[in-house]
Amino acid sequence: MLSKATIKRIRALEQKKFRRQTGLFVAEGPKVVGDLLATMAACEIFATAEWLKKNQRLVEENSAMTGGKSAATITEISDDELRRLSFLQHPQQVLATFKMSASPPTPLQIERGDLIANYQLSTLNSQLSLALDGIQDPGNLGTIIRIADWFGIETIFCSPDTADAYAPKVVQATMGSLARVKIVYQDLAPLIDALPNDFPVYGTLLDGDDIYAEPLTPHGLIVMGNEGNGISPEIAQKINRRLLIPNFPADRPTADSLNVAIATAITCAEFRRRHLQGAQK
Repeated sequence: MLSKATIKRIRALEQKKFRRQTGLFVAEGPKVVGDLLATMAACEIFATAEWLKKNQRLVEENSAMTGGKSAATITEISDDELRRLSFLQHPQQVLATFKMSASPPTPLQIERGDLIANYQLSTLNSQLSLALDGIQDPGNLGTIIRIADWFGIETIFCSPDTADAYAPKVVQATMGSLARVKIVYQDLAPLIDALPNDFPVYGTLLDGDDIYAEPLTPHGLIVMGNEGNGISPEIAQKINRRLLIPNFPADRPTADSLNVAIATAITCAEFRRRHLQGAQK
C-alpha cells in the first residue's frame, strides 16, 4: 500500500525545483516507460500486477544494466493507487522514476577548446543537430524531441529559457524518444560562436530563402525559434544559412506562420530527403 509520504514525494516531481533537487523525473504508461527501461536504469517502478506480469523480463533486463547493485525499487499497486500517484487524466498501468541526464539550464561561458572537449565538435561536424531558442510549450518540445528521434537527430541544444525537457507533459509527448535523444541546455550564442566560421548554422526565418531550392548539407545546426517571436535577434544574426518554408500558392492569404513543431518536422524531412537523394546518386 502506498504511503502518503510516497505519493507526496512523487507528486512533487511535477515541479521543476523538486526535479532539480532530486535529479529525478517521472514517466508514465507502457509505451513511454517501456522505451525508457530499454535504455535507462529506473529508480522506482510503480505498476499494476498485470503490467508487472507482462513485463517481468523487461524489468529484469533493466536491473541488469547496473549489475543489480542499484536495481529499481518495484512496488505493485492497484489502479486506484495509480490514479492517486499519476499526473495523467487516464493513468495506464505503470509509473516510473528515472535519473535526469540533461545538464541543468544554466548559462555557460564556452571557449572553443571547451566546446571541443565537452560537446565533441567532431560529432557536430558529422551529424545534424537541433538548437531550440526559447521553445515554451511542453507539447511542442516533446513533439520536437520525438521528431528528432524519427529523423535520426541525436542531440538537441536548448537555450536556458526553453521548457524543461523532464516536465511530465514533455516526457509524455516524447512517447519514449527521450530515451534516444540527448538534451543539452546551453546558451546558444557562445555555442554558435565557438563553431568554425564556415560551419552550417541554419534557421527558419520569414526573410529566408526557399528551403526546397537551397543546398542543404548532411551535417550542421538547425535553429528553431520561440512560438510567438521566432528566433531571437541575437541568434538570428549568427545564422549563416537562412531558410523559409514557403506557403502554397505564394500569393494566397494564409496564416502568419507554422507551428514550430510542424516547421521542425518539415525542415528535418527535407534535410533527410536531400541526404538520401544525394546518397543514391
